[in-house]
Amino acid sequence: MPSMLDAVVVGAGPNGLTAAVELARRGFSVAVFEARDSVGGGARTEELTLPGFRHDPCSAAHPLGINSPAFRAMPLDRYGLEWLHPDLPMAHPFTDGTAAVLSRSVAETAASFGPRDAGPYRRLVEPFLAKWDTLARDFMSLPLTALPRDPVTLARFGLAGLPPATWLMRRFKDERARTLFSGLVAHVMAPLDGFATGAIGLVFALAAHARGWPVARGGSQSISDALTAYLKDLGGTVHTDYEVKRLDDLPPARAYIFDTSPTALARIAGFGNYYEGYRYGPGVFKIDYALDGPVPWTAPEARRAGTVQIGGNTAEIDAALRAASREGRAPDKPFMITVQPGVADPGRAPEGKQVFWAYGHVPNGWTGDLTDAIERQLERFAPGFRDLVLARATAGPAELAIRNANYVGGDIGSGAASGIQLLLRPKLSLFPYTTPHPAVYICSSATPPGPGVHGMSGHNAAKAVWRRLRQEP
Repeated sequence: MPSMLDAVVVGAGPNGLTAAVELARRGFSVAVFEARDSVGGGARTEELTLPGFRHDPCSAAHPLGINSPAFRAMPLDRYGLEWLHPDLPMAHPFTDGTAAVLSRSVAETAASFGPRDAGPYRRLVEPFLAKWDTLARDFMSLPLTALPRDPVTLARFGLAGLPPATWLMRRFKDERARTLFSGLVAHVMAPLDGFATGAIGLVFALAAHARGWPVARGGSQSISDALTAYLKDLGGTVHTDYEVKRLDDLPPARAYIFDTSPTALARIAGFGNYYEGYRYGPGVFKIDYALDGPVPWTAPEARRAGTVQIGGNTAEIDAALRAASREGRAPDKPFMITVQPGVADPGRAPEGKQVFWAYGHVPNGWTGDLTDAIERQLERFAPGFRDLVLARATAGPAELAIRNANYVGGDIGSGAASGIQLLLRPKLSLFPYTTPHPAVYICSSATPPGPGVHGMSGHNAAKAVWRRLRQEP
């Protein structure tokens, strides 16, 4: 290791690894330090239940990963990353045995909503889909780390997406379209009447139409492993099982980049109460299942989908979100996101078996057990589900925070995605990656564009770092 590195990255999650790669690609010397004994952060794969069942403890399906401008600019396929697509990116079943779907095809998606909402949906998404790659780069670079390539389309997107999702959903006349779109917004655990929640739903829908919601072959760990292998080929180094408690624990460097929560950064760097106004959002209660066969969904479409949203209707979804985020209680009927990777990647489990992933939202730091409520919801849409359970691994907010220190209180988004904090985080600043110390930066999901395995927070932070390093002697 050189006596003085250009950059040190703390945390080997997707954002920390992406920041390290971006700097190493530009000729800077980089070292990464990770507290756990392996890389991954929110993109890991482990045998949590039974031998041969490979589970993703956090992120499993990757609409933002395959659409990430940062990942798409890297040769990650050479390092083992392969995206696998289910027949349908996502399905949202109803209690009558039917489902609305989010398909790669706009026409198929619109048809699943019924005749009254097919036209409004096409008119909503098609103008943006035609310019998706440019829009995605502009949207995921906010605040302005680069001038918008298409400011007109970005402004039109803002007009549609900045109001609450409840406003945008007025375009739809029937419950099927409103329910599916409500579920898309709920991926960031934000109540439907929040600022800019319409943009969240639009991004997920457009990402599916553009490139799908794939899983990574072998598990999400392959994303982290590919980033690590590429970094090492570029000359970077990675040190695991190395907990950083203060800046003095790190080697000398011109810049330090933290893929950590703002709380952890303030403690390590001695920033005191600098981030005291930063709010953490609801936690989740997650269950990883080893199943004796495919989930017995009543709706045929759900059997073909990689991701399945669970919520009876818009009112039920909104009530679940409000309970967890505003009322301080666990919902009786939790809104759930579930992923069945075996639909596209059967090698995750022994032949004839399945791994299955489900979580519901709970208040931050909640200490109860949501297992029964989750399984009652699953039985509504997949009768006989419980009969297939071979083993389950449950993780509430406390367990999730132990697995990943960035998940404060079980908040897998590393910060509430509500109010102005949805766009400007962790401080009200157009320079969110900088800190009070000129050599210290933050690149975690607590910075724009926020949660998800996409690496763009790391990419944007690295851009701020290399601009400063190039100005120095």
